[in-house]
Amino acid sequence: MTQPLTPSVPPDILHDLRRQDAGWAEAGAALLSGGRTNHVWRVGNRVLKHYRPHAATPLFPNDPGAEVRALRLFAPEGLAPELRAVSGEWLLIDHIPGAVWGHSADEDPAPVAQALGRLHRQRADEGFRALPNGTAALRADALRVAGTLPMPPLPDVPDMPPLPPCPVHADAVPGNIIAAPQGPVLIDWQCPGLGDPAEDLATFLSPAMQWLYTGRTLSPDQRERFLSAYPGHAAVDRLQALEPLYAWRIAAHCRHRAAKGDTDYAQALQQMA
Repeated sequence: MTQPLTPSVPPDILHDLRRQDAGWAEAGAALLSGGRTNHVWRVGNRVLKHYRPHAATPLFPNDPGAEVRALRLFAPEGLAPELRAVSGEWLLIDHIPGAVWGHSADEDPAPVAQALGRLHRQRADEGFRALPNGTAALRADALRVAGTLPMPPLPDVPDMPPLPPCPVHADAVPGNIIAAPQGPVLIDWQCPGLGDPAEDLATFLSPAMQWLYTGRTLSPDQRERFLSAYPGHAAVDRLQALEPLYAWRIAAHCRHRAAKGDTDYAQALQQMA
């Protein structure tokens, strides 16, 4: 979905794009809507992303360097767009043909589960941040995200030990998944990490995150199809044990955004009741 080019591409970025001859033609540029963190424009088969450093939240960092590393690693696997140019606070990537996931109420989530399973089996260097891994670390991180916000007590969940960490997108919401002809492609890699695959599963299944990006929550059948399609029973079992704690942390994130004046996050909280 596009809207008129407001704000416009900053002149210094246009200068860099011309210097790099990155396949960017500013005529007809359109600001893509739907993003909640950064400014993103599309021209033809290219997408320009301009980072807003102050848009990071306690749960979701906004790290251009992490996104560049992720694109270089996972684009060859068909899991991310191809990086075409980068300079400090912006990057240029290929546009992925296809619709944002969740454009229809009965869309099948099984391909998303399979794509996440492929990601979680990839090898990654140590350049990514460490994500909370295991019950104790997740509890501590949930409290960090909540800060001084008024929250109910932490849920009681089983004591799960850490797993050998794997690559995790860490923001696997519907708006960051393109249902491309060749299969789902993940975008917006500004907060990846090495951690527990259950993090991505919990984020995608979150009623709040689904409602924010699609205007509805997953049906019980969609949830079951997603979990059945994920290639790893141990990760699904782990998700089901830790999901209340992941949900508590997402609720804290929604309260944080609502406190900043984002009223849709206050409404999203109601989907978690």
